[in-house]
Amino acid sequence: MNQIKTKKNLINWELVSVNPNDKNWDWKDLFCYWGCNIQSVIGFSLIASLYLVYELNILVVLLGTLIASILVYFFANLIGKPSQKYGLPFPVILRSSFGIKGAKYFGFFRGLVGIFMFGIQTYFLSRLISFLIRILIFSFDSNLLGHDFFLMFLLGLNIIDWVAFFVAIFLQAFLFSKSHQFNRSIIKFSAITVYLGMFIFFLTVFLYDVKVTFSAFIDIFSINNLFDKNNIIPLVTVAGTVFAYYSIVIVSFGDFSRYVKNDNELKNGNLSLILNLLLFSFFAVFIVIGADIFLNKNLENMERILTNPTDIIGKIDNTELTILVLFFIIFSSVSTNLIANYVPTQNILLNIMPTKLNLRTSAAVIAILGFVIGIFWLPLLSQIGILAFIDTFAAFFGPLFGIMVIDYYLIKKKNLDNKDIFSLENNSLYFYTNGWHVKAIYSLVLGFIFAASTIWNESLMTYHSFAWIIGAFISSLTYYLLAIK
Repeated sequence: MNQIKTKKNLINWELVSVNPNDKNWDWKDLFCYWGCNIQSVIGFSLIASLYLVYELNILVVLLGTLIASILVYFFANLIGKPSQKYGLPFPVILRSSFGIKGAKYFGFFRGLVGIFMFGIQTYFLSRLISFLIRILIFSFDSNLLGHDFFLMFLLGLNIIDWVAFFVAIFLQAFLFSKSHQFNRSIIKFSAITVYLGMFIFFLTVFLYDVKVTFSAFIDIFSINNLFDKNNIIPLVTVAGTVFAYYSIVIVSFGDFSRYVKNDNELKNGNLSLILNLLLFSFFAVFIVIGADIFLNKNLENMERILTNPTDIIGKIDNTELTILVLFFIIFSSVSTNLIANYVPTQNILLNIMPTKLNLRTSAAVIAILGFVIGIFWLPLLSQIGILAFIDTFAAFFGPLFGIMVIDYYLIKKKNLDNKDIFSLENNSLYFYTNGWHVKAIYSLVLGFIFAASTIWNESLMTYHSFAWIIGAFISSLTYYLLAIK
């Protein structure tokens, strides 16, 4: 009886191999997955800024973006294949490289970053909801918002902000805790809806003055000095910046690739990342240019081009368009939070306490922790530079990836034991030294030191965008040299 109990305390029905009937994701699902990853306010501002604000040659920026997307495609295929083959999520695959116990603690770093980012993004999501509430109240009574009741603040939030924050937390916890099939529906709905919204926004600014807008868009496609040696550094910078944007989701991509039908669908779906970047870049740049033309004709003293969609709609005096765009931004924020933060964090928590947590209880844990982080983001966390510490924890992601890939492809020759990966017995394959794989841990720490140095060493901060790749390279090389002996 004790032996059976020992084996079972690593099992959770959300972590075991996916039922073959549930392995039904195809390339279109992954197209929506990668679309949701970039369809955010940050993604919009990043792409638009690279093309416009930095005044780089647009073809240099396009080439740098393509290089980054090819790297993401290559790495996503490598890390996604074992999960696709065995139907296991990231933290369970991690057990094969770091040991049964080691996977719990080192996987926790991914969960820690995820829970912090979930709370922070929920705060910004609540701001969007509060804008909608204010518009609704203003349309009902334009003087009501000036009432003393709405001017009382607690932790930097008034009553509207608090209501919006509770709505954001509970809405996400309710939607995300249903099932992976429901999450799949959210991803597909959001990706398609947001692209539809961007198309509507695109038509709005394009049709305002077709000739002028089209001319301005064509003018930025300059090919002058495309192959100038001075463009090499900008090219590398753009590639590193775009790759860094995607790096947070690569290591835990197995949480989603486990549902993909086969290897061909996985590769084709990941290839759609490039299509997403091209499509999103076109809409983002055109919307920013068109909105700039529109605003400069209707407003005075426009000192800079606006690249944040919320700033753009804030300047356009059109209530209906503002409400519509806010809804689309809310959809994109929710789906991005689901993919990048919620699901990876949930699987990490289930791996840490497999017998005590399920979909709903883990959702409650994430909601509570996200609530605390979100409400203290404005008055405290944003003031103490917490993002630098989050970046430090994220410096583990590249090394984790490097070790997992080398271990699976070169050391274990693409073979895993689906039984031993859930066993705590001393003679199981992945128990190693009391549940810890010392060689992997040593390699991880070494790679982390190199990656984190780009955050804390001022002379190395130039290479911060490449911290993930640096850490992955150092750890993978070190682990390979240690493991083959």
